[in-house]
Amino acid sequence: MKLTLRELILTATALINVIGAGVSARAEGASAAAYIVIDHHSGHVLKEFNASKKMQVASLTKIVTAAVVLDWAHASSQSLDQLATVPHFRPELTTGQGMAWVPGDRATLKDLLYAALMQSDNVAAETLAAHVGKALSGGNDPELHSIAFISQMNALARKLEMFNTRFLNAEGLDNLERKLPYSSAEDMAKVSAYAMSNPGFLFFVSQRERRISVLRMDGSKLEYKLVNTNQLLGQNAVDGVKTGTTKRAGECVVISAARSPEVRKEGDTFYPIPRRLEVVILGSSNRFGEAQELLQQGWAEHEAWVAAGRPETPRPPQKRSFAGF
Repeated sequence: MKLTLRELILTATALINVIGAGVSARAEGASAAAYIVIDHHSGHVLKEFNASKKMQVASLTKIVTAAVVLDWAHASSQSLDQLATVPHFRPELTTGQGMAWVPGDRATLKDLLYAALMQSDNVAAETLAAHVGKALSGGNDPELHSIAFISQMNALARKLEMFNTRFLNAEGLDNLERKLPYSSAEDMAKVSAYAMSNPGFLFFVSQRERRISVLRMDGSKLEYKLVNTNQLLGQNAVDGVKTGTTKRAGECVVISAARSPEVRKEGDTFYPIPRRLEVVILGSSNRFGEAQELLQQGWAEHEAWVAAGRPETPRPPQKRSFAGF
């Protein structure tokens, strides 16, 4: 059956609307100040609202902290079983959900990663930064160790073209410096996809509970049971990633979920195509509810995008500026 030119235009328009429905408009009933849903493997944006807006992202920052630690360990063939010593830290780093750390306590990098990623422990993140920062910069100046580590965080941001991001510390608190750290939903989606591509990182963030050990200066050993703050783990195939909350940032969360691969046949050969989405929510009053809803909407958008042949959708140009790093 032949279609008229007008019918062809209407059909194409309808297809575009299916693929991009709600991409730039806030989802109905959503309270989040910004969000984005992306295809993990291509970075294709399926839904978004205020995705490039600079905002505080609270402890989502620890995704980057962990990624830098894991990259360093891999590049320098360092074991995550090595012990790191808790440095002197500001009282603002302690929270109700953190552990009772004392300067001089020691824990393995592995256990510190569990604490930082699962229970969002600020002191654990600071200890990781101090340990790796010292390895990167040398010497005995704690300030230089911190600068070295944060520089690596911002270097990773540049590598991933996170143009609306500035990190100032390893834990994501936004009341420690005169300047404010910031990122965006789109940028956090980029680094989350990067981190989730590392099987080690995926394992850390997928754990619901974990016991870790801390060595005291007097030689005694304490064990802590960590409980993951991500309430969506295990629901609808969610296997990560991280929560974050401060007064300025509001409720934030990144989740990631995979489905069984799509199988494509070419001749006599079958090719599995992995399927995974990342959802980022910033500045919400109902982060888990909104993340669940956006994940379902994201899968619907993903199916329409695949059915249309995975067309590329041009992204608006972003200002390439990293001033303030």
